Amino acid sequence: MATLVGKRVGLTGYGLMGLTWRSQPPSDEQAFKAMRASLATGCNFWVGGEFYGPPGANSLNLLQRYYQKYPEDAEKVVLSIKGAVRNFRPDGTPKVVTQSVEQSLKDLGDKGKIDIFECARVDKNTPLEVTLVVLDRFVKAGKIGGIGLSEVGADTIRAAVKITRIAAVEVEVSLWATDIFRNGVAATCAELGIPIIAYSPIGRGILTGQILSPEDIPEGDSRKHDPRYQPKTFKINIQLVDALKKVAKEKGCTPAQLAISWVRSQSKRNGNPEIIPIPGATTEERVLENAINVSLTEKELADIDAILSNFETSGARYGGPAAAYMDG
Repeated sequence: MATLVGKRVGLTGYGLMGLTWRSQPPSDEQAFKAMRASLATGCNFWVGGEFYGPPGANSLNLLQRYYQKYPEDAEKVVLSIKGAVRNFRPDGTPKVVTQSVEQSLKDLGDKGKIDIFECARVDKNTPLEVTLVVLDRFVKAGKIGGIGLSEVGADTIRAAVKITRIAAVEVEVSLWATDIFRNGVAATCAELGIPIIAYSPIGRGILTGQILSPEDIPEGDSRKHDPRYQPKTFKINIQLVDALKKVAKEKGCTPAQLAISWVRSQSKRNGNPEIIPIPGATTEERVLENAINVSLTEKELADIDAILSNFETSGARYGGPAAAYMDG
């Protein structure tokens, strides 16, 4: 168990982005079953976004409806929400940050609480101090529980802790996104005692082993534009998936379970900080699969390390306009 803003959370979280960040979100009935299954398995750290889904149908609207039906669950959830994005660009100005937090609280309703609020990316046109001071006021007013950082580099983390207390850092971590273990982010968070929230621990779906070609990505899916899913890069990246599928078969687990458990196993390993993976899911079945912890021995971890050391992921994590908003 880990602790975030004074609350205990399970070793695996639950990405609410998986419910609404898509062209056709599932029905409330399907979503609620997945959410209840998440809590039943101890996955009580939930991550959503103001912009995950259209206005009126985002993560917070979904949660408001869920809490209306299951008010007893509101106290069980540790909730992190991303916001402060306008016109697909990060905006850390006081006006937008204030609007984002207040609208998120309104959308959530009076039964839930935002335990962590984070600006989805660093606004390079607004001083970090200006943005964080606004969020700090919301913390002191008791409207949010703490402040998180999203997709930041080590220098930004160090600068941020000089301004206010940082509750968590959310970054992409998976078997094909191991950047934080080389770029100083993991080491910095360990030094400062900041937990890492690892989003996309299944590599945006590829590590499930169910995506065999770029054609398996449906039309309208954002991964169609992902540099790692393009025909040339995919041919290289699928080699890692094939190697990991063999490991999973020998271990008697699904590739997704192996991928999530590997991320979890990096927590406190080799001097790392606490790391909490947050796989997204749309069905109860997938939530239950993802919640199963596969214990990996040191030999098995070493074998996976050897696979990773002989493989270099092809393509950047983000392409297009989104690449300009990466920090560090």
